[in-house]
Amino acid sequence: MQFPTPLLVLVLAMTAPAFAQTLPPPPDAARQAHVVKAPHGAERVDEYYWLRDDKRERPEVLGYLNAENAYADALMAPLKTLEDTLYREIVARIKQDDSSVPYRERGWWYYSRYVAGQDYPVHARRRAADGVDAVSIQAANDRGDFAGEQILLDVNALARGHDYYAANPVAVSQDNRLLVWADDTNGRRQYTLRFTDLDSGRTYPETIAGTSGDAVWADDNRTVFYVENDPDTLLTTRVKQHVLGSDPATDPVVYEETDDSYYMGVDRSRDDRYLVIVLDSTVSSELRYTPAAAPGAFAVLAPRERDVEYDADHFGGRWVIRTNADGATNFKLVVAPDGADSRAQWQDWIAHDPQVYIEGFELFDGFTAIAERSQGLERIRIRKRDGSEDYVKADESAYSMGIDVNAEPDTTWLRYGYTSLTTPEITYEVDVASGKRRRLKQQPVPGYDASKYVTERVWVPARDGKARIPVTLVYAKDFRRDGTAAMLQYGYGSYGLSMDPNFNATIVSLLDRGMVYALAHIRGGQELGRAWYDDGKLFNKNNTFTDFIDVTRWLVEHKYAARDRVAAMGGSAGGLLMGAVANLAPDDYRVILSQVPFVDVVTTMLDASIPLTTNEYDEWGNPEASRASYDYMLGYSPYDNLKPQAYPAMFVGTGLWDSQVQYWEPAKYVARLRDLDTGTHPVVFRTNMEAGHGGKSGRFRRYRERAEMYAFMLDQLGVAAR
Repeated sequence: MQFPTPLLVLVLAMTAPAFAQTLPPPPDAARQAHVVKAPHGAERVDEYYWLRDDKRERPEVLGYLNAENAYADALMAPLKTLEDTLYREIVARIKQDDSSVPYRERGWWYYSRYVAGQDYPVHARRRAADGVDAVSIQAANDRGDFAGEQILLDVNALARGHDYYAANPVAVSQDNRLLVWADDTNGRRQYTLRFTDLDSGRTYPETIAGTSGDAVWADDNRTVFYVENDPDTLLTTRVKQHVLGSDPATDPVVYEETDDSYYMGVDRSRDDRYLVIVLDSTVSSELRYTPAAAPGAFAVLAPRERDVEYDADHFGGRWVIRTNADGATNFKLVVAPDGADSRAQWQDWIAHDPQVYIEGFELFDGFTAIAERSQGLERIRIRKRDGSEDYVKADESAYSMGIDVNAEPDTTWLRYGYTSLTTPEITYEVDVASGKRRRLKQQPVPGYDASKYVTERVWVPARDGKARIPVTLVYAKDFRRDGTAAMLQYGYGSYGLSMDPNFNATIVSLLDRGMVYALAHIRGGQELGRAWYDDGKLFNKNNTFTDFIDVTRWLVEHKYAARDRVAAMGGSAGGLLMGAVANLAPDDYRVILSQVPFVDVVTTMLDASIPLTTNEYDEWGNPEASRASYDYMLGYSPYDNLKPQAYPAMFVGTGLWDSQVQYWEPAKYVARLRDLDTGTHPVVFRTNMEAGHGGKSGRFRRYRERAEMYAFMLDQLGVAAR
């Protein structure tokens, strides 16, 4: 058996005086023949299958990952000064003692704040009183005046002694006394629920491990309903009921989902009348509900049907439901009476519009706020009780706008967020009665001057002639479109997730060095409605990849960037995008940044034991059940389509404990890439040995990771100093 390059050899090589000039060779992973079989007789040889270790403990696997990390250290050592510079620039744009805009709920103002120099938030609240509002609390926080504050969770204290830590308050009981909260110590997103008495600060002895981190209180302030995870697949399979003070091992199951293509969550209705179980697959939904005051059996609002999706809320004695039923591809709003149990009782309220995608809604006493998308941009429609309508105004041509936290419905004020690639996020409130708008807060970005940058929206024709792809650009005001600039292009294009042009303080360092940043709103997202998503999934998935390439070529042709100075970036399903475009168009990209990439599509989707696989069949296809799906997916799977050719420089990152994309996918991908790449550009493979899908915990650690990637990219693109 051929073992990976020993870590000791790499370390010794790195200590040589001239290691920057005489780098050790990249790790050479062992090759072992392994046949991956599909039910329809198809077979593939996967020589790096052995890198899969579900328990993350085999010495030869950990040895290879550590060897790759040591090689990455050696390769990046000459860029340490640049990395440190970028890190300092990014951190300097963070107001280290910032706090969120407080929101009011049941007599308390809730918010989160950071302490200068610390990684994690402090979650806290203050009692509502005359003269106390969101603005006054923010002002007190800015002064460092925390008198009267009650701390819910100090995550900095909780995180001590952990390499990875994440914790968040889940729900406060209706009497405001008890908190259920969740923490995760390895990034696998399998949470432990804990309980704290907020009056005394005492944490209850019982804990509930193996949950999704989702829970809701009943009205008795003693009973909690929570969602349990399967320990292997991480599927949300059961809702259980826990009474505070009892043994969690005896908690009864109140609902069990037998279809493993569904995700599950729990919540309370807007009017607090019902506890609800929300079940969603890619193409179907179901909601079950029970009275919060006297929980019993959960009734079904409308039985699930394939290709019928809905989400619902209860307020004002009726259900309001967002659905794509009856051909409403872009969704519509319907209403149903209290006690409804089938679609036959639904009545249309807000009609379907093929040009406008309804994304969500929020119910108030005198109006409804409706989140919509049209022409690739977000907007908020206000529909008053008398049927009159208006729209919240936007200030730029390319922006992102969304409904914010509005915990209490008995108000005329709607809170929403607004941002763009040049505008740090602003939290506004608008009075729907008078139209008056007030700014509660803008994200502070020390040293940043928005007037020095320009954002632009362009439309790129797709090669199939069926679509125009929206692209949002940002660059410095003194940028000259002469075809010489370097560019970073970002994309995702899956699950109907829209990549909105939100402000990102990290890219300012790129703009200040003359780069262009391009956000490609490719098919597979939902920026242009549901059809935009449908045209980028299943047997249309290749549109996602060709759209991204078409955007690159158009921007180069129109002189936004030099052909040999283009970088591409994507993560998770966006990492699949990166792998696909590297195979399809390697000459169009000088460097590719790929984070936690989903690159071994077929093998993963053939294995139902891997977390979340069965939930994904309607996104990618089921290669086990369908030979056509198998063949189509095999045609674009990045790992399977690596071939002898010159590839761009690459920075590939993963987390050992990633629950969404298992670490072995990028590990196998890099090992095979090293075998087949005929070019000379470097490949960095960085495994975070303590992290999961979201990277390292703590705000500063994440910025250090981003600085390392940016340093690699800037060096490969030949970008001059700031």
